[in-house]
Amino acid sequence: MPAEIFWNQQAALPLLALLQLLPLLGAAVVFALGERSAAVLAGKLFALAELLLAGFAASRIDPLLAGFQLAERIDLLGYHVAVDGISILFLLVTALLTLLMTLYGMSRGMISPGRLFAVLLLAEAGLVGMLLTVNIAWFAFFSALELWAVVYLLRRWASSRAETQALARFVQYQGFGLALFVAGCFVLGWGYAEANGGRWSFDLFDLTGTLPAGKFQTAAFYLLFYGLAVRTPLFPLHGWLPNMAQHGLIAVAPALMVGVKVGIYGMARFVLPLTPDAVLDWQPYVVGFAMAGVFFTAALAFLQTNLRRLLAFAVVSHTSLLVIGLFSLHGAGIQGAMLLAANFGLAVTGMWFVVGFVFRRTGTTELGELSGLFERIPFLAIAFLTFGLAIVGMPGTPGFDAAHLVLEASIARFGALSTVATALGNVAAAGFLLWGFQKAFLSQEKSGSYDVDRTQPMEYLVCGIAVTALLAIGFFTEPWLVLTDAASQALAGSFVR
Repeated sequence: MPAEIFWNQQAALPLLALLQLLPLLGAAVVFALGERSAAVLAGKLFALAELLLAGFAASRIDPLLAGFQLAERIDLLGYHVAVDGISILFLLVTALLTLLMTLYGMSRGMISPGRLFAVLLLAEAGLVGMLLTVNIAWFAFFSALELWAVVYLLRRWASSRAETQALARFVQYQGFGLALFVAGCFVLGWGYAEANGGRWSFDLFDLTGTLPAGKFQTAAFYLLFYGLAVRTPLFPLHGWLPNMAQHGLIAVAPALMVGVKVGIYGMARFVLPLTPDAVLDWQPYVVGFAMAGVFFTAALAFLQTNLRRLLAFAVVSHTSLLVIGLFSLHGAGIQGAMLLAANFGLAVTGMWFVVGFVFRRTGTTELGELSGLFERIPFLAIAFLTFGLAIVGMPGTPGFDAAHLVLEASIARFGALSTVATALGNVAAAGFLLWGFQKAFLSQEKSGSYDVDRTQPMEYLVCGIAVTALLAIGFFTEPWLVLTDAASQALAGSFVR
């Protein structure tokens, strides 16, 4: 593991601690203000401040350095945080999407916006904690915090039996996944204690290279991988998502979509470096299931009659592509997977924003009941199409270079035939997303259909920022490739035999 560059040796400012504490402080302030208008303003200001602070952190690291940087450590608490190019990428996306969610919450006219913003900031604190920590036990704790925030939002505003049942299924799946991950943390700590005279540790730097191949490493891989696969979600562990997407509170869906892609980050940060021998042993099976998942879930997407369920299967299908890139154990594939995860997080969340705006106008997301929306809300329709094209990797979007890297690594590791099959799965994904767009926005308006309001200023702002960010990253991809290259190559280098 490359040496750290400690921030406190460069300046007295504990930058990463501030990144973790700012959302917590914001949540406390917003909660204390209650439902006054000042609470809404405070929530947006704290989300904006976190984004600016994340941008400052990005400016303080050397993207050409493979090691962790800006590290801070308190041994007594097991507190150890640091960043590299990959974690900075996810940090920026998380901060941007949290800001957009505060704006989205206002455009939705939510009941109790103060409480909504307070819990959104708590969810952001959990996500930021997961992205900054290099202690796997703290990663599990922050994961639990973020999941609690999402569950609270879903439960607080659940208003029907279907929503309650979807929430129960979500809790069952996510609780089981978290329990598996915590058990994997225990196995890692136990294995380290066995090799170090009974002293336990959950620190990435301590654990890397110390867990012997065999039972400990295989058990840890199973538990950690499957725990994160439920969260991601990866086929065939995706059973919670379609019902949650269809019946869960649609205003909370963006918060949920931000969290799921952190599962891919967790695999890259902990599973690959801590269980390398088990990863090599099980690589063919993981990739095989992922390739099957691309096609199976794409086929299921074509059978959906609800736009929200269709997007859920789009998430699962494209998650399989991320896993193929990550488990190629190739520098280009890992880099492509990380960039795709960030791209999907932004694009899928943007699609959920648009779906929420459509639902507010029509009261439905059934494809058979939606029609002719392009005529009334053309900007939102174009935004939806842009987000969909980003997901399938069209030129001009971040997904284009990222998907190219994944396919390049797949050819190098698994051969041309399997890569072509995977690419065809991505073509199928483009097909069902365009089919959904045509049904909802371009089909002839039905007689006697609902009255659709024109696009509101806040909706222009939310979707405009998201579209601008996607296109800016897509047309100027080089800085993001530079940012993630060194860390991706270092991770892949540990699997060179």
